Amino acid sequence: MFGIGGFELIFIIFIALMLFGSDKIPDIARTLGKTMKQIKYATNDIKAEIQKSAESNGLDKDSITGGISKEIENIKNQLTDVAKLDDINPTKELAESAQKVQQDIEDLTGPIKRQM
Repeated sequence: MFGIGGFELIFIIFIALMLFGSDKIPDIARTLGKTMKQIKYATNDIKAEIQKSAESNGLDKDSITGGISKEIENIKNQLTDVAKLDDINPTKELAESAQKVQQDIEDLTGPIKRQM
């Protein structure tokens, strides 16, 4: 329970008894229990409203995650199809494109760097 052992729990109860007295502890516990119950009901109501709103807008967990999973699988399949081609090396082409872009950026920023 929250990483609190038996000795720590007894110590907390002892401190509470010393601070509030034995006559006020049941009232405090009752009030704390009611508050926790109200918080639980409020969070459940909020969750239900959010879920109801999402469902009315056509969103549900399965359609979102299923769609993303399907798209990921499609991309994986396309990449494996490209990688299977013998005459095309996607890694080499990407590296060449990256070098060309880097050279273009250096050409553009060269005069700017020299002025600084």
